[in-house]
Amino acid sequence: MSTTRLDIGGMTCTACAARVEKKLNRIEGVEATVNYATERATVHITDGAEADVDVQQLIDVVERTGYTAQVRRPGGSAGQGADHGPHDGDHHGGLHGGLHGVASMRRRLIGSAVLAVPVVLLSMVPALQVDYWQWICLALATPVVAWGAWPFHRSALLNARQGAATMDTLVSVGVSAAYLWSVWALVLGEAGHIGMTMRWTWLAQGSGSHEIYLEVAAAVTVFVLGGHYLEAAAKGRSSAALRALMELQPAVDVGVGEEFTVRPGERIATDGVVVDGESTVDEQMLTGESAPVDKGVGDEVTGATVNVSGRLIVRATAVGDDTRLAQMARLVEEAQEGKAEVQRLADRVSAWFVPGVMVLAVLTFGAWLLLGGSLLQAFTAAVAVLIIACPCALGLATPTALMVGTGRGAQLGILIKGPQVLESTRRIDTVVLDKTGTVTTGVMGVVAVEPAEGVDEHELLHVASTLEHGSEHPVGRAIAGQAEHGTLEQFRNHAGQGVSGVVDGEPARAGRSSWVGQGSRALGGEVGTVVAVEHGGRFLGTITVADTVKDTSAAAIAELRALGLEPVLLTGDNRAVAEDVAAQVGIERVEAEVTPDDKLRTIERLKAEGRVVAMIGDGVNDAAALAASDLGIAMGTGTDVAIAASDLTLVEGDLRKAPEAVRLARATLRTIRRNLFWAFAYNVAAIPLAMSGYLNPMVAGLAMAFSSVFVVGSSLRLRSTRLS
Repeated sequence: MSTTRLDIGGMTCTACAARVEKKLNRIEGVEATVNYATERATVHITDGAEADVDVQQLIDVVERTGYTAQVRRPGGSAGQGADHGPHDGDHHGGLHGGLHGVASMRRRLIGSAVLAVPVVLLSMVPALQVDYWQWICLALATPVVAWGAWPFHRSALLNARQGAATMDTLVSVGVSAAYLWSVWALVLGEAGHIGMTMRWTWLAQGSGSHEIYLEVAAAVTVFVLGGHYLEAAAKGRSSAALRALMELQPAVDVGVGEEFTVRPGERIATDGVVVDGESTVDEQMLTGESAPVDKGVGDEVTGATVNVSGRLIVRATAVGDDTRLAQMARLVEEAQEGKAEVQRLADRVSAWFVPGVMVLAVLTFGAWLLLGGSLLQAFTAAVAVLIIACPCALGLATPTALMVGTGRGAQLGILIKGPQVLESTRRIDTVVLDKTGTVTTGVMGVVAVEPAEGVDEHELLHVASTLEHGSEHPVGRAIAGQAEHGTLEQFRNHAGQGVSGVVDGEPARAGRSSWVGQGSRALGGEVGTVVAVEHGGRFLGTITVADTVKDTSAAAIAELRALGLEPVLLTGDNRAVAEDVAAQVGIERVEAEVTPDDKLRTIERLKAEGRVVAMIGDGVNDAAALAASDLGIAMGTGTDVAIAASDLTLVEGDLRKAPEAVRLARATLRTIRRNLFWAFAYNVAAIPLAMSGYLNPMVAGLAMAFSSVFVVGSSLRLRSTRLS
């Protein structure tokens, strides 16, 4: 299955997104998702249909629907397709195209507001109503209705041509009705007479021929434009984290295998490995941690991180879309484009909402006349229904929260693959943790040194370090750096037993106690590998080597427990080692000596017990368990296979990020539920109020604009939510 991403221009509400999605999904072999908040379409084309479906066909379908489409190239730039959309004359797709659209919308908003303010004041304050004031209002309101509201009129016409109605249809019909009524009243009714006055009322009164609604037409246009402008600006801020990731990558032309120099204070051009020099590198943009990391020859560095101190020469290992930064940005973008189940429910509601509102407006108009109301009262109530009904708040409730939540996660070093991940995170009650590389460092280290009686510890470490300096075994490498080396000759590696050689002129051996021929009680020997050391025929003692527990693991486990999650340690190591590690970090339940298949069966058994299971791992042997769990969490320092099989990645490999991820998911879902509640509550309360005639259409327009801004503002609060 191939995937194409399109920037969609001209969408002004979720009904627009639903129409585009429906049209794209009618193409055989195409599965499309259109996100109103991100203004993007993600189109999956099945393998068998690739020959019959091309990108231009997708663009043509979108344009025939009344919108514009551009191919979204890697890095967030727009490519092939039309440049202008029906909404506000600008294409809003892409990270930078959206900024141009916001600026254009601001100009239209300011121009309309300057003209509309005098109209509202003259219409609402009788003391200001000089002779011919109503004609002055007509002169000022006409450009607002014609030019200011043009994006809504144009979109309504395009949709009407397709036999559809959207939020723009409601606004356009409402504004046009108020304006045309006013023109009729001025030209053919009594409103054009000299000395006519009018006052503000919540409920229209009188026969209607002397009442005009120019202030409604002008003010509603300004309110809706203002709502769209604030909404677009807020949406831009909500995707700021993704935009920041995109803009971090330096514009340096480097190919894979080429070497480049990084001076102190410069950003590293692309992913690579250090071939010369030593320095510290600020990786905060990648991991969320402020402390710089030491780098030397052989260490990997990531593009866009900052070289703090020394000079480095780096050989490029990945460029462009293959870099770690690009992969992070792609994961964040894909997560923002996806849809959670709650969002799909809101989309289904919005799809029939606009036509339903049109019917309600007609019924309201008829009901007022049948119940003895005046023509003016019937008209006022119908227009108020058209204007106040806003499915935008429903459509924005989920995606804006997801955009902010996933962006915040990227800043903290937590990569979320999709909105369904957040829903899974909310429900988990059990966390299964792989031991090696997750709870422990995955690197062997010396945990106990026990010299024989009469032997100095330094002598033991000196001989052992010298011998093991020639070894490639992980146990040997752990010992080799413990002391200064002496001279080593005649080094030999004895497979499965140990190593031997001549150290400082005398024969020496290091390895299994049974092979060395000495016995000893080793501190902690039951939870590590014991290396016995002999030099010049003398037994010097033992050194115990084990995989060491990460400094942060115990604190992370405690935080997971505080969140109501039960930790389970899962490892292929022997039970003694596993129980020792579990005791150090505060885990009670241990599943030891398991194969990769056993890990998978353990996850399935826990799920069969009714548990909702998260699995945290980093190796190839964890991949099946990660994929089978309700929520797979991969350590970013682990294998690509494990990361690919997971739902969520902790970039730095710090287990403390796991409870942060849970808190972020829960905070995001709380925000979504709050947004949906207020969006539904707004419409449930506002529409009956408008139908009853107790809302001036101008107040309805203000309330409609506020509802969308409120939802987006609520989502933006996630950026400052504390997660620790």
